[in-house]
Amino acid sequence: MVNELNVEDVEYSEPVSPTAQYFNSSVLSVCILAVLDTEIPIDDSQALGLLKNVFLPISPRFSSLMVEAENGVKHWKKVEVKLEDHVNIPNFPSGLSPQSYDNHLSNYLSKIAMEQLPHNRPLWNIHIIKYPTRNAAGNIIFKLHHSLGDGYSLMAALLSCLQRADNPSVPLTFPSLTSAPNPNLSVRGTSIFRNIPKVLRSAFNTVSDFGWSLMKSSYVEDDISLIRSGNPGVEFKPVVISTMTFSLDDIKQIKTKLRV
Repeated sequence: MVNELNVEDVEYSEPVSPTAQYFNSSVLSVCILAVLDTEIPIDDSQALGLLKNVFLPISPRFSSLMVEAENGVKHWKKVEVKLEDHVNIPNFPSGLSPQSYDNHLSNYLSKIAMEQLPHNRPLWNIHIIKYPTRNAAGNIIFKLHHSLGDGYSLMAALLSCLQRADNPSVPLTFPSLTSAPNPNLSVRGTSIFRNIPKVLRSAFNTVSDFGWSLMKSSYVEDDISLIRSGNPGVEFKPVVISTMTFSLDDIKQIKTKLRV
């Protein structure tokens, strides 16, 4: 679903990619839900200012509409964003336990997951949950349409809005899995012997993934499992979102049981 405008009446910032058009069509609309937990209660009085000064400048698509010209070509059109229309602060019953608010949060996530984003404004919303759950003092939910970007770019956009609590001037970093360099190896020898396995592994994984994807899309059907029921019309059934915490050992055991 897109707005139909005359190509001569508007200015476009950039054309819509085929992937973005695929994710936002009359038969398919895919959104991403990202939930941030906070350790302290949320002060929503700063929300509009942060969105205007930090969030919107990250990408021009956050302040653009997907429009279709008379010739069928789709573009992103820059518009003025009314931030109040994009911020939602739900009201839950007061005085409940954190476990009860967990249930309210899960139900709320399920509700907004089934709602379509309005196509007369930029394709994103933010929901501020000001009730303590067992895992957080509050939550910020970003609902972003997949046509705005892929998972990596949207995650990078959200992380760029964050600052380190100990030193906001230092860029946000995460623990690295790279092992410390071995002082007994020369720089030249290290680069050669370390890069060869990486290149071979990357090439093998690329060929393997491409071949398997081709087989899955044309000849091989997914096995019936606890995740895939195989029932017709399952994509039209209601969605319920639940949150759980698993250890890495649990994940390995689940993958082994499901053979995935």
